Amino acid sequence: MDGFQTELVALLPRLRRFARAVCRSDADAQDLVQATVERALAKRGGYRLGTRLDSWAFTIMRRIHIDQGRSKTRWGRVVAPEDAATPNIADGSQAGEDLRADALAVRDALRRLPEDQRLAVALVLVEGLSYAEAAKVLDVPPGTLTSRLVRGRQSLIQSLTEQGVSA
Repeated sequence: MDGFQTELVALLPRLRRFARAVCRSDADAQDLVQATVERALAKRGGYRLGTRLDSWAFTIMRRIHIDQGRSKTRWGRVVAPEDAATPNIADGSQAGEDLRADALAVRDALRRLPEDQRLAVALVLVEGLSYAEAAKVLDVPPGTLTSRLVRGRQSLIQSLTEQGVSA
């Protein structure tokens, strides 16, 4: 593997995490990661050395998600809901019972946010992108990103407080 491929492989956990924030089902998130990696490899000539690979890949993922959403709307396809084959649980080996319950509550609260807020929160708070980088990925002005982030944070705090989840 060359350096580009090595960096892309190292980025996979973050791509998966962002895909879970973008999609409402784990199966769709896995498909989105797959499509993102395929497109990144196919379009690697468009990547400029010295720029952030994560921002570039998140932008690709966001555009694929938008394209898929338009396609689903246009063709009226229905996505299968989560079922026994795609369990909706945290990785049991990673945390204790209370922490897993809190993680599930956070994940569910994040999924209930409107998409614009969910993506802003995922990019800035979960993935650690700067406001400017996240605004570029989402193709919105920095002020718009900031307001979405503030509203998303407030909604998350309110939802988690109501559920008794502490920070």
